[in-house]
Amino acid sequence: MPGVPNASIARQVERAGFDAVYISGAGLANCTAGLPDIGLLTLTEVAMLAGFIAKTVKIPAIVDADTGFGGAENAARTIYELESAGLAGCHLEDQEFPKRCGHLAGKSLIASADMEEKIAAAVAAKRDKDFLLIARTDARAIENFGGAVKRAQAYVAAGADAIFPEALQTKREFRDFAKEMEVPLLANMTEFGKSPLLPFDELRELGYRMVIFPQSAFRVSMKATAEFLRDLKARGNQRDWLERMQTREELYHLLDYDPRGDSWTGYRS
Repeated sequence: MPGVPNASIARQVERAGFDAVYISGAGLANCTAGLPDIGLLTLTEVAMLAGFIAKTVKIPAIVDADTGFGGAENAARTIYELESAGLAGCHLEDQEFPKRCGHLAGKSLIASADMEEKIAAAVAAKRDKDFLLIARTDARAIENFGGAVKRAQAYVAAGADAIFPEALQTKREFRDFAKEMEVPLLANMTEFGKSPLLPFDELRELGYRMVIFPQSAFRVSMKATAEFLRDLKARGNQRDWLERMQTREELYHLLDYDPRGDSWTGYRS
């Protein structure tokens, strides 16, 4: 699942043939609001922004719901709002608020029992039995590998449909973690972090059923945009970049818009 910060890139993910799309919490904060990934967006903002994406594509959209925006009652409200916005699932993490990027130092965890209570409340709030509730644990960096396994097993017992072990550090850890789990697993292949960048097929062989690339498309686009702006400032025109641009026609095709009749075929066309 490639990560996206907006609906237009989600359409590109769908057109490229992927089976699902991931809505990165960092992507929403960084791209939409120009904020760091420390939990500064509200539930209302995340539900609205993620809803734009979910309503635009036919493939399932899974969103990063951070810590559930509070305690157990807030986690229940989070599930209600995300289901209403059209999301197919989300993941909740066991960090204390304010959270940090999972691959940075200085994280802290809530008690396992508190996370279990949060998961149970989220499960009870589900109206759609197919809404996928993924429990993320950041315990590898704080309680070591064994602590991550123990927490994950407790989260499954509390009702989580799947587990997301954040920031595992070796291929062996990914393999050994999968051996301890009997539910679907999600692997995070974010760049410049603590985890090795393992290919999708290799992760599938290890036992992972979901693989996210949360910021890859955003990072590529930001790099290209920075290079373009430097060149535009220096040259004063964009002519040398035309062949590297998405054309007007390509954009309209992506958006299902026909300017000849000024017609638009709507969401999930």
